[in-house]
Amino acid sequence: MIANGCVGGGGRACLGRGEDVRRAASAVAEGLAVAHGFGNFYALTARPEEPVVRRVNLLKGRPAGQVGSVTTTPARIPLVFDWAALPAGVGHRELTALIDGLYTLGPFGFRGPAAASVPAHLTTATATTATAGGPPVVQVIAPGYSCPSNEFLSHSMALVESDVLFITSASRSRPGAGAPEEPAHWQASALRAEFGPADGVHLLEHPDEEAARRNYPLHEPMSTSVLAFDRTEGADEVGRPRLVLERHGSLPAEQVRREAERWGFGLAVAPAARDRLARRCYA
Repeated sequence: MIANGCVGGGGRACLGRGEDVRRAASAVAEGLAVAHGFGNFYALTARPEEPVVRRVNLLKGRPAGQVGSVTTTPARIPLVFDWAALPAGVGHRELTALIDGLYTLGPFGFRGPAAASVPAHLTTATATTATAGGPPVVQVIAPGYSCPSNEFLSHSMALVESDVLFITSASRSRPGAGAPEEPAHWQASALRAEFGPADGVHLLEHPDEEAARRNYPLHEPMSTSVLAFDRTEGADEVGRPRLVLERHGSLPAEQVRREAERWGFGLAVAPAARDRLARRCYA
């Protein structure tokens, strides 16, 4: 069931409260999913093992075997990617500076070649990597450097003894052609309405949801934008390798472009991201 209480009482369980954070991390270790504050909205995090991932996918109304994303803390992000498999023209130092810059701004996602330590069921083989015999691709969604959820993630990974956790949107899927996108919940009240007593979800709230949104003035309260560097889309007009904006989410495309150009990259917008840009709808 959704847990909504501090130890010994009926108060809210919140990020930043040590006992609440430890209880939520223990729930992850026990195999439960935790819906928690994440940047300026909410995400759903669980253990990375395949049976847990399948169960959470089914809980959300997704196919059991759908590949999920991973999350981790800032210090562990370098452990998730295979830096030796970067595309030609993409420098390690410039790319890590771009990653650092975007996570300084707030929540964001990256797709790149997966390190061998990432569980196979949390990776996917693209046409490019399969043809080239390269590593599969992993998608990392992280809350940004200043988010207090990093403490919860750190405690959870210590208990699970893993450098990554499974992460997904804290909402139900709406399957079917023409169905609307899954909205990203940015209020705990909506999470309680979405997941009922039998769902086995623990809730760890933002202590102040309005303040959480104010802390990220460049981001809308919705799922993160995702930038891919497992491949490039040629070069831009001044010869910079173009990374691919796979998903146009909370951070506007032009802000992503400015950050990319700052570190020597161009930006290509994938067709799915262009479609989302045309009908982008915020909370």
